Amino acid sequence: MYLNCHTYFSLRYGTIKPEQLLAIASENGVQTLALTDINSTSACLDVMRLSKKYKIKSVLGVDFRNRAKQQFILIAKNNNGFHSINNYLSKFLHNSDLQIPERPDEDIQDSFVIYPYQSGKDFELKQNEFLGITPQNLNRLKFSKWNQFKHKLVVLKTVSFQNKKGFNTHRLLRAIDNNTLLSKLPKSEEGSINDMMLPYNELCETYAEFPKLISNTEQLLQSCKTDFNFENVVPKNQKCLTDNETSDYQLLKQLTYDGIPYRYGTDVEKKVYDRIEKELSVIKQQNFVSYFLINWKILEYARSKDYYYVGRGSGANSIIAYLLRITDVDPIELDLYFERFINLFRQNPPDFDLDFSWRDRDDITNYIFKTFKHTALIAVYNTFKFKASIRELGKVFGLPKVEMDKLTRKKYNLNQLDKLSQLVIKYATYIQGFPNYLGIHAGGILISEQPIHYYCATFMPPKGFATTQFDMVVAEDIGLYKFDILSQRGLGKIKEAVEIIDHNYTEQPPIDIHDIKRFKKDKRIKDLLRNAKAIGCFYVESPAMRMLLKKLQVDNYLGLVAASSIIRPGVAKSGMMRQYILRYRYPEKRKDAHPVLQKIMPETYGIMVYQEDVIKVAHLFGGLDLGESDMLRRGMSGKFRSRNEFFKVKQKFFDNCINDGKPEALVADVWRQIESFAGYAFAKGHSASYAVESYQSLFLKAYYPLEYMTATINNFGGFYSTELYVHEARMHNATIEAPCINRSFNQAIIRGTTIYLGFMFLQSLESKTINRILNEREKNGTFQSLDDFIERVPISIEQMSILIKINAFRFTNINKRELLWEAHLKISKTVIQDEVITLFKTQRINYNTPELPSTDLENAFDSIELLGFSLCNPFFLLETPSISNLRAKHLIKLENKLIIIEGYLITTKNTKTANGKIMHFGTFLDRDGDFLDTVHFPPVAAKYPFRGKGIYSIIGKVMVEFDCVTIEVSKMERLAIIEDPRYAVKSLNPTFQNKRSFTDLKRAIS
Repeated sequence: MYLNCHTYFSLRYGTIKPEQLLAIASENGVQTLALTDINSTSACLDVMRLSKKYKIKSVLGVDFRNRAKQQFILIAKNNNGFHSINNYLSKFLHNSDLQIPERPDEDIQDSFVIYPYQSGKDFELKQNEFLGITPQNLNRLKFSKWNQFKHKLVVLKTVSFQNKKGFNTHRLLRAIDNNTLLSKLPKSEEGSINDMMLPYNELCETYAEFPKLISNTEQLLQSCKTDFNFENVVPKNQKCLTDNETSDYQLLKQLTYDGIPYRYGTDVEKKVYDRIEKELSVIKQQNFVSYFLINWKILEYARSKDYYYVGRGSGANSIIAYLLRITDVDPIELDLYFERFINLFRQNPPDFDLDFSWRDRDDITNYIFKTFKHTALIAVYNTFKFKASIRELGKVFGLPKVEMDKLTRKKYNLNQLDKLSQLVIKYATYIQGFPNYLGIHAGGILISEQPIHYYCATFMPPKGFATTQFDMVVAEDIGLYKFDILSQRGLGKIKEAVEIIDHNYTEQPPIDIHDIKRFKKDKRIKDLLRNAKAIGCFYVESPAMRMLLKKLQVDNYLGLVAASSIIRPGVAKSGMMRQYILRYRYPEKRKDAHPVLQKIMPETYGIMVYQEDVIKVAHLFGGLDLGESDMLRRGMSGKFRSRNEFFKVKQKFFDNCINDGKPEALVADVWRQIESFAGYAFAKGHSASYAVESYQSLFLKAYYPLEYMTATINNFGGFYSTELYVHEARMHNATIEAPCINRSFNQAIIRGTTIYLGFMFLQSLESKTINRILNEREKNGTFQSLDDFIERVPISIEQMSILIKINAFRFTNINKRELLWEAHLKISKTVIQDEVITLFKTQRINYNTPELPSTDLENAFDSIELLGFSLCNPFFLLETPSISNLRAKHLIKLENKLIIIEGYLITTKNTKTANGKIMHFGTFLDRDGDFLDTVHFPPVAAKYPFRGKGIYSIIGKVMVEFDCVTIEVSKMERLAIIEDPRYAVKSLNPTFQNKRSFTDLKRAIS
């Protein structure tokens, strides 16, 4: 009997979780309710799915409002009505300029319209329209003309909060939404304190004088029936790519066999054909044919545009995907487990994660929206995080910033806080996890057989593509499975590196970057892998991966595939990473594996590394059938409901193993390893796909390091910042030049062994300034002088100062301090027009400026300000020059020795010990540019924290494990650098004192 119920998906208004709403209704004896969130259908399908559990009939609708002002409520009679409501709501969500009218301005099929009492006075109600009477309206109703039209009146008891605390939370959310102090929140922007659910009998008593309203409301709700099948879910993606399912299957079969010569040549083994027939049969039975064809269609377009892509996910286990060129992983070569990819127990299709260059992804998305009729991006729920909530609520309560900072850092004793601060903490904890606003999933796209609005309304984010109001978990609950169209910079730099190489080496044939078979045998690539010299290379450059590669001394494809999965938290958490390293390096250790596990997983020495291994062990070791094993696969998906999948089969696993005579201790240990994989393990095909891209980048790094690093810099790197990739280029004998007016472009370019950084790396340099420079230079040639530049390029003095400070006019051989004086005298401070046409050139006056020399140190600080890093060795900036000769290369011979060494901080990783204490891992560069890796256990991490970028003096013990060196830090201190010489008056650094160059400093130190 409740026609207007809100969850917390009435964003920044409602305070009840979807399932909590049903629980409250059940407690109050309510058998039917209408979920009508404000301008939202996010919770609709979830509430429908959960209703059966609480034995409640849920009806779907929307409460249409302009901000907090209610205009009308639409309630769906059936699925078609819900579709119509979603269409109508989406019209307003797609255009924020549109105001919702007082009554629908178009016919909403199969729906009821309910107006709030105040707004129903001036127009006649149609057959499907009613007036909602709140308990507060009952007295007025007795004296109203509407008392004569009781057949058009219904009970309108709004439910937005559970209790008084919910109402207080609601007011805080409204203040946040209105960006105002709670004390200044207008009453018109908040709901009524009475908007809570009453027990069913009490509600009936409230309206006892008007029994017709109760019967009208019950009849209305009884006539509504929307139904979505959540029991036997079948895929609801687009059914066919061609005209019908028969021709779809024929096309899939034809494409599969047409792809054999490209992948396998003419000499094809029988097992290839057997695998093809097996997969085609299951794909057809499971109705996944169109899913494969749609992915193929998208990638056919990508290839036509010469876009680089990588197909990943469990779909990489499929030979059909390999032959359709969706993936580049041969499942026969890698013995990829077919049942991980697909089996008759699997309801949802396999995952295809399609990675594109970040430059190409938007065009692919645009193609999908143009090609397929019913398409939408998937939303994510951006929730209130604790720290952000503290700041939002702090502003609402009027706390000063210093107080909010203290609360966000958790540097407080709750009992000693004032009342307002305690309230901030209390309600920040309460709203943590509430949805705050809808965002866009990283790459999920729905391509549906039915119109998207059959399931939910859509909104239009700035990206310009319609986006659902629910997330991927809700979508999968009804059988809408996403297509993952992702972007990564790794593919962008591979593509750009190949273009640079083709441009610079015109005499050699173009590179076939897809010749993975050749790359697998390449000796240079093997050397890079073995010695972990993979900075800039996809997935293998992080400190953790670099150290793992060194410990394993991997130099082959299968070893890299395994390493890509071993690094995942699941394997590390199970304690089997170390065991794998031991068995990999020392073959005699392999006999430690249980014979059954060794037989199941000979390639990984009896250790579970991939998701497939978990399924194999569950099936062959634990006696679970493939349907039960598939529950474990779903449990490893990482979704928030997935943990329960493990417990459904746990007891049967134990019973089967014990009945088979396996030792209890062994069974418990194997299950512990299985359970640790939840949400973390990679499918083997996924790891293999990563390894393919790693090999492509390793090849480019091995043979064309400078071109590859240039592309890496232009694509904003990978794991590290631009500074480290500039450093890595320098380690390969590149000369790094700051942006130059006559030689640089927007991006970095390479000429010979010199890399000129691009204008885009200069902070605060505007894109319109860059475009003016490049267009003028292309049109009329290089610039001859400062005057020539000023004459030809409209530019403000602020933008000019950036270019001069970075020494972009060094071709003039005039000191940049003198150029700055000249520029200030010659450039007007008036607004710059895009183009100024003059008949005659004005001869510029040349001023006699004083001699103003600048030092290398001043140049270094200019580059730090404008690029974010200096172009010199950072050790030159120490206040007291270092005289230490200890370097990273010496440490291998100092195992267990206490040492003092200096390092320039590159990156840190924070983690927690088993008992929840914070510890750190650090990555530094020594003076020679080689890596130092450090471990900071909790006592040291607390006493000697990182204090930002800079050079640190590190005291610690040298630890060597599997030829990998780390320093177990006992003390750490950031060293002082020189005062900024552009503003300082004194310094101990001799380069500053004597206005000398870094060359002189090197001599002084030596």
